[in-house]
Amino acid sequence: MDSYVIGVDIGGTGTKYGIVDKDGNVLHSSSMPTNTHEQVHTFIDELYVRLSELIEKVGGVGRIKGIGIGAPNGNIYTGTIEYAPNLPWKGVIPFAKMVQDKFKLPVKLTNDANAAAVGEMMYGAAKGMKNFITITLGTGVGSGIIIDGKIVLGHNGFAGELGHVIVRNGGREHKGTGLKGSLEAYASATGVRDTAIELLQETQHSPSLLENYPINELTSETVFKCAEQGDSLTNEVFEFTGQILGEALATFVHFSAPEAIVLFGGLTKAGDLIMKPTRQAMEDNLLQVFKNKVKILYSDLQEADAA
Repeated sequence: MDSYVIGVDIGGTGTKYGIVDKDGNVLHSSSMPTNTHEQVHTFIDELYVRLSELIEKVGGVGRIKGIGIGAPNGNIYTGTIEYAPNLPWKGVIPFAKMVQDKFKLPVKLTNDANAAAVGEMMYGAAKGMKNFITITLGTGVGSGIIIDGKIVLGHNGFAGELGHVIVRNGGREHKGTGLKGSLEAYASATGVRDTAIELLQETQHSPSLLENYPINELTSETVFKCAEQGDSLTNEVFEFTGQILGEALATFVHFSAPEAIVLFGGLTKAGDLIMKPTRQAMEDNLLQVFKNKVKILYSDLQEADAA
């Protein structure tokens, strides 16, 4: 009889979960909101109800070997989620233990972007690679770094927080962390929206389709839709975002000499709008030994399945 595992990918906005076989195939999956749960235990209660339905579909809990969870600021050493800026639950949360107590199954927890990096290495765009970086461009900017075939965890399990690297000294304040000028403040879906709002508020700005929307309803999706229609202000948004992201990628290349950078998450849907300026800025800022040697790839696993 086949046995399965449960995979859970917790994001700042939504959580995706599914039942996975030993070859990495996602047999059943669904999603639920994260940010509607102000208390962590109500989140776990809803997850339990929803996953119980999927568990029945594969023949009951006896077929499930365990649960793997990727979470922002997830610590593989302790099973805790610690001070995650994009989650509603504050402080240090013994999340793996809480899920284990609820489901009565073994639970492993790690950082969501590290989980995605291992997923790409085992089943995805980085299969067979020993040195690469994954970057998730979603509500935040997550990253997982693989060097010599091993995930970089660091002394306390939190290594590789590339989204919080300062890319514009004294720049835009990140509401979740208080840091000024971090990559996440610019190259996340939230950052794209903030850039659009800043450009709209300039006295001399290009006419834009975004002016048809109330400011509090603007999202990165709206910006993308307008850019697709040739809107010049939203194209400026992606040029600016790509410039910053590309410069940051060049810095990361100098640090770990990856064979490839694998991107996934909502912002990658903007395709060439963001990738052309990103690639250009990266190449412009690389030392000669790295120029034209690092591939920028999109995850070929279905979006968010990597984690």
